[in-house]
Amino acid sequence: MKILCLSNGHGEDAIAVRILQALQQQPQAPEIPALPLVGKGQAYINHNIAIVGPVKPMPSGGFVYMDGRQLVRDVKGGLLQLTLAQIKIVKTWAKEGGVILAVGDIVPLLFAWLSGAPYAFVGTAKSEYYLRDEVGPLPRNSWFEKMEAWSGSVYLPWERWLMSRPKCRAVFPRDNLTTAGLKRWSIPAFDLGNPMMDSLEPSAAAIATKSQENPPLTIALLPGSRPPEAYANWHQIIQAIARILETFPNRPLLFLGAIAPGLDLDKLREPLEAQAWRLSITNHIFSSDPTALRFTQRKATLVLTQQAFNDCLHLADLAIAMAGTATEQFVGLGKPAITLPGQGPQFTPAFAEAQTRLLGCSITLVQQPAQVPKAIEALLSNPDRLQIIADNGQHRMGAPGAAQRIATQLIQQFGKLHV
Repeated sequence: MKILCLSNGHGEDAIAVRILQALQQQPQAPEIPALPLVGKGQAYINHNIAIVGPVKPMPSGGFVYMDGRQLVRDVKGGLLQLTLAQIKIVKTWAKEGGVILAVGDIVPLLFAWLSGAPYAFVGTAKSEYYLRDEVGPLPRNSWFEKMEAWSGSVYLPWERWLMSRPKCRAVFPRDNLTTAGLKRWSIPAFDLGNPMMDSLEPSAAAIATKSQENPPLTIALLPGSRPPEAYANWHQIIQAIARILETFPNRPLLFLGAIAPGLDLDKLREPLEAQAWRLSITNHIFSSDPTALRFTQRKATLVLTQQAFNDCLHLADLAIAMAGTATEQFVGLGKPAITLPGQGPQFTPAFAEAQTRLLGCSITLVQQPAQVPKAIEALLSNPDRLQIIADNGQHRMGAPGAAQRIATQLIQQFGKLHV
């Protein structure tokens, strides 16, 4: 069996890698190259997964659909030529008897259908929680917002059409509410969980640290992964931290900056030092990351790490977040996140508002950094709310192990083609 994986973005690539690694562990592992439709596919390269066909980073960085001006830039950058070459690759793959796994949104799903090969789809971008929860439709203000639910599903009719084709052997939505909705349209949807929650295990050192008595209030800092937006987000987060220090002057505080490997730590360090944070020579927080930077100010410690993402999530009591996937993963661990809208192109006010619908009560959206301390006080003073948040996050994001469950189902569904 040969499975070509299509994905369209950094986060989607990372999710696809988890599934492909699970497929590699199957008794009769299929041949599983990848074709990233956006970017270079660094996640595949890092895990030694072969890339077939042309890849080329576009000026938009993958957010072409959020801004028409970005589309113009991408077209000038060779988007049409790249797309035609990629379509040719998937059609050739189909002629050679291969099948396709599409991960992301309608773009890889459309490519899979155009190939003519049998295909499966992992829907990472859409959830019914954007429109409704288990109680019913969410209140929306403008007529435009209300129109988002015009077709009866977060997936539009043409997306559902692609998922209901005979060649589509399986669809793996990101949560059970979305799965139940798609099944109403005779789509072969399977509720197997969200691969975002896989591979988030903490280190033994983090587990030991978490079990210590009287730990400091620990806050994860999630500025996002894409420059230059992440640097702008970081400045807002630093403003929030300054207000937190004023609000909790006598309380030990630990801030854990989970910084994407592609960001420049110097650009994060400089504004910290301008705010009177002093770089410390020693780092006793993450033994697994000797390159981590540790800063101190009053009773507070702040650490920047690019190698201990999982430990940051597990050690933190709450997060100040201006990220997509990282925020969802944090919430999926049952923890509250406070979010601030940024300037984009990703974490815009509209994106932040949509994220509150996706993740429900686990997200507290504030408009200004000065409002963060009050949000923290509200959370810490309400244990019942924290328990509801814990249950909500785990319910909406699902249990770990989804990649393995999806891989097993893929083998079963595609295996029927050869019976």
